[in-house]
Parts: sequence; structure tokens; C-alpha cells
Amino acid sequence: MQTLTTVSAMQALAATLGTAGRPVGLVPTMGALHEGHVSLIRLARDRGAVVVVSIFVNPTQFGPSEDFTRYPRNLEADLAACAAAGADVVFAPAVEEIYPKGYSTFLAEEHVAKPLEGVSRPVHFRGVTTVVAKLFNLVRPDFAVFGQKDAQQVAVIRKMTADLHFGVEIVTAPTLRDPDGLALSSRNRYLTPQQRAAALALHQALHRAQSMVAQGERRVDRLIAEATHLLSQQRLVRIIYVAVVDRDSMESAREVLPGRSLMAIAAWVDEVRLIDNEIL
Repeated sequence: MQTLTTVSAMQALAATLGTAGRPVGLVPTMGALHEGHVSLIRLARDRGAVVVVSIFVNPTQFGPSEDFTRYPRNLEADLAACAAAGADVVFAPAVEEIYPKGYSTFLAEEHVAKPLEGVSRPVHFRGVTTVVAKLFNLVRPDFAVFGQKDAQQVAVIRKMTADLHFGVEIVTAPTLRDPDGLALSSRNRYLTPQQRAAALALHQALHRAQSMVAQGERRVDRLIAEATHLLSQQRLVRIIYVAVVDRDSMESAREVLPGRSLMAIAAWVDEVRLIDNEIL
């Protein structure tokens, strides 16, 4: 496995990766890798690809009061996880490589990014689309793999990729969960045992909505009310949003369309911000 830390090295290697007769698969991450990330790498590997994993805590997708400085970083452990999962290349640049002095160009998707996370984290998706576009240009992948847990991020990147004709296939991998239902997330390591117990309410609310839809419920307001009620039972949980939206456009749904409608939840568990979602 090769580890690259400079833009020039990544560009030089990218010029040769596509000549080996195998597709190039990109797995963008911010490090602090867990089994969910590992599953993305394995998915890319199972497609017969040359697998490039990026590890970069992207400052432009964090707001001024968010957790950029304390976001977990452990490059040595991440590299070991990448090697064990079968990655061929790890691209782990410093911030100055991606955003050199005087950098001033940003890319914004103007529709899918507006609701949900776009309301509570207004600069977030501009940072995401900018860094992903840069990674597409640097790595030149045939496909890129993202996790369903970040459903709005996937939808935004899919729209950006189509609008700008990148020609990169966006592959979505299922959300991985612990046995108790908590979605795997790098931020889970912030949680105390008490906070972690409270955080289970997010999955419980989604599971309850799924059950209601399976029983024939199609009223969005009824599903949101039930999920909100379950979340409100936990005193450590403060709801940011509970919404039922179209899985592609992120527009609010008037009624549930099974397979197209998605329930998305964001909440604070004390000072830890978590998100989760399920296709209904």
C-alpha cells in the first residue's frame, strides 16, 4: 500500500492508475476509521478496483463553533485499517496541500444542500462539494463510495457529479450499526456510556417509523410526531430536525412513497451532534 501526502504525488500516480485495466475506486474519509469505513473500502475492493482512500479532516465543512480542532485523528491506526481492508493507495494530505495560501475558490450545490443540514450547518456542504470535486480531479476515479448514513451528503454529491459531468459513478453503501442499533460514526467516540444509551433513541425513532409504514401509515405528520415523541423521552437528546423527504432531492414529502421517502434525524446528545436516517 502506498501512502501519499502531496497533491503533486497524487496527480502523478493518478495519471498511471487507470492504465492497469482495472477501475479506480475512491473512498473519501476524514479518518478516525471504523468498521463502517472499512466496509466502504471492501466494497470498492470487491468491485475489482484499484482502491484509493483519502484521509483528510476538511476544515471548510466545519462551522466556526464546530468540532474541527477536536475531531479525532489517528493516522497510524487509520493506515493499518486501510492496509487490512485492502486499500492500494492512501492519500493523506496536510491542509496546506489542499488549501494553499491564497486559496479562494469554492463550489456550492444550490438545491439539494439547502434543507436539513443546510439549515443548521450553512457552510457545511459548500466545503463538502469543494473538497470532493478536488479529490475527483486529483484521483480521477471511475467510482466513489459513500455511506448511506450521510444520506444528504450522498444526494448532494450525486447532484454535483451529474451537473458538472464528472463521469464518476456514485456508489452508496448501507449504514453499518452496532448490535444495539446505533449507527457507526467517528463521533460516537465522544459519547459517555450515559450519552450513548440516550443516543439509541435516534435508531429507535427510525425503527418505529419503519414499523408504522410497514403497517400502512403514509401520513408524514403522524410519523414525525411519533419519532419526535420517542426522542423527547430522553432528557439528554435535543432535536435539531426530524423530517421525511425525497431521498434524491431532499424536498419535504407530502406523503410517504415507499422506497423513495427517507426519514432523517439530527439531534444533540448533550454536546455531541449525531445524524441518522432510514429509507421508509
